[in-house]
Amino acid sequence: MNVRYARRGLSSLAVASMALLTVGCGADEKPKADKPASTSVAPSKGGSATQESQAAEEPTETLAVLKGNDGVELVLSSAERDAGGFLTIKGSLKNTSSRSLALPGQIRGDETEVMKHGNSLGGATLLDSAGKKRYYVLRDTDGRPLTTTGLDILPAGGTATVFMQFPAPPASTTEVSFQLPTFEPATLKLS
Repeated sequence: MNVRYARRGLSSLAVASMALLTVGCGADEKPKADKPASTSVAPSKGGSATQESQAAEEPTETLAVLKGNDGVELVLSSAERDAGGFLTIKGSLKNTSSRSLALPGQIRGDETEVMKHGNSLGGATLLDSAGKKRYYVLRDTDGRPLTTTGLDILPAGGTATVFMQFPAPPASTTEVSFQLPTFEPATLKLS
């Protein structure tokens, strides 16, 4: 008989604990008055909200267009220094041909650590002629390049948004040569 009361007491305790846990969840959360209400983008004719929001985020300025093999172009749209000492270059890879193209493996460079992380823009460099320095794409602690990765095939007419992060040249450097294997080099003005 004591076992029956003990079981009933344990099940009552479990039910009470669950009720307290349910009531207590979110008790510490306070509504934030300064947080704006979330908004969504309504799709317009023929486009999805995702496509339109991505298009709105893409820079429209063109700093340089680099021609590659088989009709692939790299359009560089921004080169921004940040307070942390980095220079981030953004742009897009475009396939201007009428067929799907496999991006060349040379664009990832020939460093063993970078190569084992797949196809990327890890082979990109900046050349500061005045300072006589070459800057390579930064790597994280595991050797992954701080650049767009997973670049394999671009469909006919397709575009892929890309970025590369470098150590920032000194503020006195106002011009660098951007180089990516299989693409012609381009001069970038830095502000």
